[in-house]
Amino acid sequence: MKSKRVLIAAALALLALSWCFADWYVALPADAVATYVGRDRCVACHQQEAQLFEGSHHDRAMELPTDESVLGDFDDATFERLGVVSKFFRKGKDFYVNTEGPDGENHDYKIAYTFGYTPLQQYMVEMEGGRVQVLRVSWDTEQKKWFEVPPPDAVELKLDPHDPLHWTGLAQNWNTMCAECHSTDLKKNFDLKANTYHTTYNEIDVSCEACHGPGSMHVELAEANSLFWDRRHGYGLAKLKQESNTAQIAACAPCHSRRGVLAGGFDAGDDYFDHYDLALLEPGLYHADGQIEDEVYVYGSFLQSRMYHENVKCSDCHDPHSLKLKYEGNALCAQCHQKYDNKAHHFHSDPQGSLCVNCHMPQRHYMVNDGRRDHSFRIPRPDLSVELGTPNACNDCHTKDGEDAAWAAEAIKKWYGPKRPNDPHYARALDAAWKGWPDAVGKISDLLAYEAPLPGRRTPDIVRATALRALANFQTPQSDDLCREALDHPSPLVRAAAVGSLSSEAVASHADDIGDMLSDETRLVRNAAVDALAIRAPNTLRKPQQIKKLKELIDEYDEDTTVLFDRAGPNLRLAELARSQGDVRKSIASLRDAIRMEPYLSGPRSEVARLLEQSGQADKQEIRELREEEVELLERDSELLPESGRPHYQRGMLLYLLGRNADAVGALEEATRLEPQSFEYLTALALLYEQAGKKAEAIETLRKMNALRPNDPVVGNLLRRVQAMRDTE
Repeated sequence: MKSKRVLIAAALALLALSWCFADWYVALPADAVATYVGRDRCVACHQQEAQLFEGSHHDRAMELPTDESVLGDFDDATFERLGVVSKFFRKGKDFYVNTEGPDGENHDYKIAYTFGYTPLQQYMVEMEGGRVQVLRVSWDTEQKKWFEVPPPDAVELKLDPHDPLHWTGLAQNWNTMCAECHSTDLKKNFDLKANTYHTTYNEIDVSCEACHGPGSMHVELAEANSLFWDRRHGYGLAKLKQESNTAQIAACAPCHSRRGVLAGGFDAGDDYFDHYDLALLEPGLYHADGQIEDEVYVYGSFLQSRMYHENVKCSDCHDPHSLKLKYEGNALCAQCHQKYDNKAHHFHSDPQGSLCVNCHMPQRHYMVNDGRRDHSFRIPRPDLSVELGTPNACNDCHTKDGEDAAWAAEAIKKWYGPKRPNDPHYARALDAAWKGWPDAVGKISDLLAYEAPLPGRRTPDIVRATALRALANFQTPQSDDLCREALDHPSPLVRAAAVGSLSSEAVASHADDIGDMLSDETRLVRNAAVDALAIRAPNTLRKPQQIKKLKELIDEYDEDTTVLFDRAGPNLRLAELARSQGDVRKSIASLRDAIRMEPYLSGPRSEVARLLEQSGQADKQEIRELREEEVELLERDSELLPESGRPHYQRGMLLYLLGRNADAVGALEEATRLEPQSFEYLTALALLYEQAGKKAEAIETLRKMNALRPNDPVVGNLLRRVQAMRDTE
């Protein structure tokens, strides 16, 4: 009898296990695709998270204008700046502004949406062609007043109504500049031919699925009569709770980084580098030591930090639903760094001086009143301020006479002495590269070869990528070697920068290796390989499968017109790809599209003129007109970029083609004055001097070139030839 009961129990257990196995084994198809379901479906089960989310920056990222959502004064309030008068008023329940329009005249515009809520709120207007424009006049929610958010490089400039920086221009266009990060499941839906938008979103603000991914699969699994989540798809959302910080940071990064778009359709859980091209530590965006300069939105800074390399996640400091800091003051940092929260470490008695963030996360203001902290969590380096002119946290507070960077550096040395880590800093290599110094390649070589004593202090991948990107301005045998060694680096940032900085000769000689990169796991690297093989070194592939893959990638890029091609950049890339394939007609058409999208942009007109001249498709008058228009744009650029030699160089080359040789020489002389280390500018100037019969000036210029590249045989031969010509006169 007992054995019978045992057999029955065993059978029941086996049956239960079989049922459990069957329950576990039944799964959604491997290729099942989730769709967006909306916040209401989430709130049904996640009330606590919904309560935290309500009223957050994400919740209020964009709203329809109502008495509750509009914070600005629309009670016949007036704001005037630089001669433009804006009046804010109401018509019934609607909110209006009377301000300068694209024709230079004032018009009434109905407010269609609000943008954000603190420390400023912006307002948007619907225009023709599906465009939505963001007003520059904004509401200061802390001081309760209207103010203007001017372009950072034109603060005191009265903008022409046709200027792209005007509130009706491209820079303030919601569809392409803002929308993706203020709404959920946004579809830009740009029509290139008509130059119009039909932009849509699933939810107006940054809702649950913007961070967790589309939720239909999760809802289906949660409502199923099963003991298990799906064996293929887990719980049907982006896996943000992994031990590694990569997935969570990649979900936040698209909207918290300065980046270009590679392809649309990003969902949480996707690879960031399949959709975005992260801005590296470029001049004007970052200082040479990696500190923030322009508005770069956290991710590029955080990638430099030791926190990132120690697996710290955004949610370690920020509540992921309310977005508030988990703790106030030093208690936030003391979660991990309790031993440093004392005067023996910070040497400050005052409350502000003893705050961790004021030393390790210095704040910069953008959009006039919006303070953003640097997330690279760096040690203050006033010694680098003395050496390179970079800012430092000490002198953000200490500004009295005598309290300069040298004074701060001496204080640091006195306080911390030999205990302070003194690893070689990448700022010196980047500064040398940005300035074009002859020893820059050597310094970058040392930087890339540096082995840190501790893993947390290794050179960040974004710094490696930046250093490799800078080598594109040198392209010597040594720089090619450095790039080639990085082609198989684990980081897609580094691989893409390496292939992007190879000279055309190096690409051609290593075409097979770069051809393999056409099948890289990330689009960022694949695109870099396409540009190298199709644009810089065309017709160098030999393997049929690589040639086929290259064409597939070019065709793929050409087809994605609803997302990318409302900006000039993608049209310019398409023009280069078409030209590399021998399709001059399509290249010219794409260049004209670039001009149509951004008519104020310098560059496309001169390229159209060049292609027309080569193909014989236009009369000389059209070519001349295109080049004259380009010269005017470059004159404007030289005024906007007074420290850059590039606009002067480009203008000089165009003036030469227009037959204005004396003007061309003057432009090139200015280019070399501004950037005396530019071998490219000096070369053009030396050749024009020689052509103009100015032998002495040509020799002097060639000597400067010889000093930059003492082993360059071309320079040496040219110098001897000009000297011989002078001696025979």
